[in-house]
Amino acid sequence: MHPAYSVILFTTASGAGYGLMALLGVFAAAGLLPATTALGLAGIGLAAGLIVVGLMSSTFHLGRPERAWRALTQWRSSWLAREGVLAIVTFAPVALFALGWVFYNTTAGLYGWMGAAAAALSVITVSCTAMIYASLKTIRQWNNALVLPGYLSLGLATGSLLLVALTLIFGVFTQTYAILALVLLAAAFLVKFAYWRSIDREQPRSTIASATGLGAFGSVRLLEQPHTEANFIMREMGYSVARKHAKKLRAVSMLALFAIPAVLMAFIAAHIVSGVAATFCAILAVLSAGVGVAVERWLFFAEAEHISMLYYGKPA
Repeated sequence: MHPAYSVILFTTASGAGYGLMALLGVFAAAGLLPATTALGLAGIGLAAGLIVVGLMSSTFHLGRPERAWRALTQWRSSWLAREGVLAIVTFAPVALFALGWVFYNTTAGLYGWMGAAAAALSVITVSCTAMIYASLKTIRQWNNALVLPGYLSLGLATGSLLLVALTLIFGVFTQTYAILALVLLAAAFLVKFAYWRSIDREQPRSTIASATGLGAFGSVRLLEQPHTEANFIMREMGYSVARKHAKKLRAVSMLALFAIPAVLMAFIAAHIVSGVAATFCAILAVLSAGVGVAVERWLFFAEAEHISMLYYGKPA
């Protein structure tokens, strides 16, 4: 599949934003984050900003972005519509959560419950984003049981790195946040490694023989190409990345998304670095993870093979 940069930005930015929002909601509702105006404004503002940027960028992939609202009407059958509806609904508890934290300096009572609701809805919204792809049986790399946990774990992992950076900047950091980031990074790594291993080992679900039903009569091959030049389907769904390049990009993603942030979080958790140095390490971890998750998401699209390409002669 053709890796559209707008969709890559959408899934990475909104995933990190929802991950941060979920963690802020849980920790604030539990009374583990101080209800100060500056921290609330920065934390919720950053999370909401990433979410809005991600959602807005997703419309650029449409032929008529101004008609994007029409997709919301198909929530009964479309995961895309469900995601859009939930994204809008989530802003209601987020607004009340922000009201209590930023203006009244409290995250207790109703405002705490709104934080918990924002956290739950953030997780559900990311789940809907994942299901947009996981529900497509025509693309075996997406129709995989590890796509949903992959989206959730990466969103929470990148969100936890942002949380560490924020708490260090505002002087409310505790070792728990860095340890949590390490745990979430490890979980995301295991899920992603298992996903890549799964799609590499899985046999093609369809071939030209099975698609035509002629396999019982012998070997089936395409007599001639259906088109003399590339068309829209071939450009959008026929994009492929060489295996050697995919391996290199996977290594880059592993290094930038998991290895470097994990080492930096370990330094912070173990108090090897502190003060300004710890803040610098946290920001560096966020930047490194941002590069790594962008590469990972590019591969998620580039390695996907649409079954329609069998019609154009691509071998399974």
